[in-house]
Amino acid sequence: MTTRKGRPPCLPLKELEKAGFINRGGKGSHRNLIHPKGIAITISGNPGDDARHYQEKEVQLKIKRAKR
Repeated sequence: MTTRKGRPPCLPLKELEKAGFINRGGKGSHRNLIHPKGIAITISGNPGDDARHYQEKEVQLKIKRAKR
């Protein structure tokens, strides 16, 4: 996760894209990303927003699954 001094980490879109996920767009503040292996994740929040704790966990889990 990208951290900022004294603040929660930003939304992890770049980390997901670096792991091979493709941003398929979304509606409003939601982003739908999919990996070529069929692993999908939806992230809510605008770029630059703080990531919520549950989002951090889900992103790390999906990246791990994509690396298998």
